[in-house]
Amino acid sequence: MTNGLSGALEIAVRTDSGLVRRQNEDSVFADAQWGLAILADGMGGYNAGEVASSMATGLLSSGLEAAFRRTAAHEIDPWNGQPFARRCLAEQIREVNSTIHRAAEAQASLGGMGTTLVAVVFCDDHVVVAHVGDSRLYRLRGEKLIAMTRDHSYLQEQIDNGLISAEEARHSLDRNLVTRAVGVDADVEAEIHVYPVRPGDIYLLCSDGLYDMVDEGEIQHALEMCGANLERSASQLIQMANDNGGADNVSVVVVKVLRAFPAVRGAWSRLWSWMG
Repeated sequence: MTNGLSGALEIAVRTDSGLVRRQNEDSVFADAQWGLAILADGMGGYNAGEVASSMATGLLSSGLEAAFRRTAAHEIDPWNGQPFARRCLAEQIREVNSTIHRAAEAQASLGGMGTTLVAVVFCDDHVVVAHVGDSRLYRLRGEKLIAMTRDHSYLQEQIDNGLISAEEARHSLDRNLVTRAVGVDADVEAEIHVYPVRPGDIYLLCSDGLYDMVDEGEIQHALEMCGANLERSASQLIQMANDNGGADNVSVVVVKVLRAFPAVRGAWSRLWSWMG
């Protein structure tokens, strides 16, 4: 069972170690047919961050695809009236978290490893967004770029409490301190939201190696200038981060919505939609 997204989405993926880090601890996954895109930015000791992020994208993508073969992502969950993809993301991320946490406890060299995570599922003219940590999702709609995720980070808490400005946060030495990550603790709760999608929208998943090096105005300009060529747009974003210092690994997944993709609903889903 698939989402019927063939021809509805175009996706470009890029990841780069940057100019300073010797290893790339980012991991990315995308599958247009299933409407999936996942990005993880690992943390930990030698190789541990790379292991955590790779486990996160691999386990989450395989878990979601297996679940969506049984139940379509767009099917309305009778327990909450939301798309099945929302509950599935929450459950799968908890499973991934437990697996990574157990691996870190079992092997000393992987102790303390964890990863940020941002994942999206496109279904029924909507996008279901889950994130943990400070990897982000942006949306370019028309001439407006907005962040669709809010960092789980020490700096974001300071901004929310009025202690520092967003501009001061960009130059803070504490900008990499996350307050939530996958695999660090025995349990984690992903923040999950559902948003309507329009043809022409461009979505950008990225690690902090991009937005720490490139401001949002420059990101928007790159997406606008290369929007007709996603591969070029993704490469340009990576190049801009490296041109500005490349202080961290940098990864991007760029998704363009080419057409509407309404779901063909069964009777149960139609009932729940009507009641909602």
